[in-house]
Amino acid sequence: MAYDVVVVGSGPGGYSAAVRAGQFGLKTALIERQPRLGGTCLLVGCIPTKALLHTADVWDYFKDPEPQGIGCKDPQLNYPRVLDRKNKIVTKHSKGIEFLMRKNKVDVIKGHARLLGGGRIEVTGEKGAQTVETRNIILATGSEARMLPGLQADPNLILTNIEILDLPTVPKTIGIIGAGAVGVEFASIFNRFGSRVTILEMLPRLVPVEDEEISKELEKHFKKAGIRTEAGAKAENIRKNASSVSLSATLANGNREEMEFDKLLVAVGRRPNTDNAGLENTKVQLDRGFVKVDGNQLTSEPGVYAIGDIVAGTPQLAHVATAEGMVAVAHIAGKPARPINRNRIPGATYTDPGIGSVGLTEAQARAQGFKVKVGKFPFAANSKATILDKHEGFVKVIAEETYGEILGVHIIGPEAFELLGEAVTAMEAEATVESMMATIHAHPTIYEAIGEAFNNVYGLAINI
Repeated sequence: MAYDVVVVGSGPGGYSAAVRAGQFGLKTALIERQPRLGGTCLLVGCIPTKALLHTADVWDYFKDPEPQGIGCKDPQLNYPRVLDRKNKIVTKHSKGIEFLMRKNKVDVIKGHARLLGGGRIEVTGEKGAQTVETRNIILATGSEARMLPGLQADPNLILTNIEILDLPTVPKTIGIIGAGAVGVEFASIFNRFGSRVTILEMLPRLVPVEDEEISKELEKHFKKAGIRTEAGAKAENIRKNASSVSLSATLANGNREEMEFDKLLVAVGRRPNTDNAGLENTKVQLDRGFVKVDGNQLTSEPGVYAIGDIVAGTPQLAHVATAEGMVAVAHIAGKPARPINRNRIPGATYTDPGIGSVGLTEAQARAQGFKVKVGKFPFAANSKATILDKHEGFVKVIAEETYGEILGVHIIGPEAFELLGEAVTAMEAEATVESMMATIHAHPTIYEAIGEAFNNVYGLAINI
């Protein structure tokens, strides 16, 4: 049977592309090598991690309920129940994807896909190999955690995002190498669950892709919460003991320190899953393992598209994969679509306090030659933040001085990743600072802080 579209990989980008292809009336198949649909994000990434983060948020209130006027004697964290809830959420949504495939008449083929060229794909599964033919292929094979040279992940001591999600108990101590989104989110989870957490980051600051002031604010809060953070640090000589992990850390000040942890999480980035995909049988071009594409997500091989974590030049985020999938399917179907705009991609980190950002940082804007005006507003001056007892952080707006173009918005504070939506919409609609100043914000809300930050670009915030 020949298909119009075959999607390889059932993560957010892959399954969304398959649904859209079905909606457009294209004969579509989805190939997945894992037993369940959903990819890294649903099975061992975004969704289970955020489930644990939500429990950590709830647990914070139980640990200290007195300020709310609530008596709660000796609360207990039932960690097996926490894991059970997380697993049920994953199972529910994986089954939901199966339903979406049936609803949109997408054939699901289980097995490992390898391109043979000429629109042919070899799929090797439990029942052997079969060849699938198609006019168009969308590669959505995702990524996997990078491991430090000489190390291998295991369920007991050296962990990636996969193993840490299934720890049966909360470790007393945990070391984390890498302070990107994965590292700081797990630090936020296990610190609040009671672990003593140490973060080692080779670059000069935490969450290094964020605006520098965001990094400083997160570091300040983490230290206040009891998380040890060592930026500009290098971990060496990592070794497994009978029930712990030891390493030598060279700190930013040049001092060398021996450290020992019950568990070690390696969170140093992700590598694209492009090995053993048969790309050598095509004209697809790679850059350090990442696939090169044009604005329509089309590779150098006619009829072969790539989306998501394997794409060169866009961040490895689930919502980016989905957006790229929409572009690819639209191009296949002859429908209009806008290419991905790198400066309109929202970033979200679900720590406490949360982080949300879009567009240029202040340093990037100045480096690109913009005349910059900055507006900031602290959540300490926001009534709803006081009600929530979440005073940390601020909203920061980066604007072009002459015409008020919004270049970037960076938020750290309560529900920052939800608040970011207004900023992304404003930038996509090419709103100016002035139009956002005229936008009425409901009171009392956290998102009032967004309006105040836009007003403060011109020094006109009311509540500071």
